[in-house]
Amino acid sequence: MVSDEDTLHAESVGPRRRARMVAVQALYELDATSHEPETVLRYRFEDDQTPPAAAEYARQLVLGTRAHQPVIDAEITAAAPAWPLEQMSRVDKSILRLALFEMLYEPDVPPKVAINEAVELAKLFGHESSPKFVNGVLGTIARRRGAGTERAARAPGQERHDATTDTRVSAEENG
Repeated sequence: MVSDEDTLHAESVGPRRRARMVAVQALYELDATSHEPETVLRYRFEDDQTPPAAAEYARQLVLGTRAHQPVIDAEITAAAPAWPLEQMSRVDKSILRLALFEMLYEPDVPPKVAINEAVELAKLFGHESSPKFVNGVLGTIARRRGAGTERAARAPGQERHDATTDTRVSAEENG
């Protein structure tokens, strides 16, 4: 899935982008197989020689995305009704899930950043039409949620899952 050129590119990006790259690959594999998330992550980290900071964030992204997948998938389905999840490319679906996890549950990631990062991942891993598709779906969701500037709007009482500690933090506690 990743060429030598992509590996060289991975070494020149920051830890968060690197984490997102690893997370998309892990989410793709998890969508295609019945492997356990920790097993997939361990293999990805070894294969990619992921630095500790990137590995920690990648783990948080993958476990958080999986924990919230029903909510995330419902958002995707509502925003792209002409593209049922089972017909959507696994790459696009993995990128959308990752970006939505960041938009909805990572308060330090503004929606615009999550969308831009997803578009970059779509350029790297997806098909020719992937960046436009990913941008359109995520833009629709951001507009619906009123999340154009700082971060995705959370419903009152909605919780953010901290996958690294397996705890839930309410939106009110996050500010």
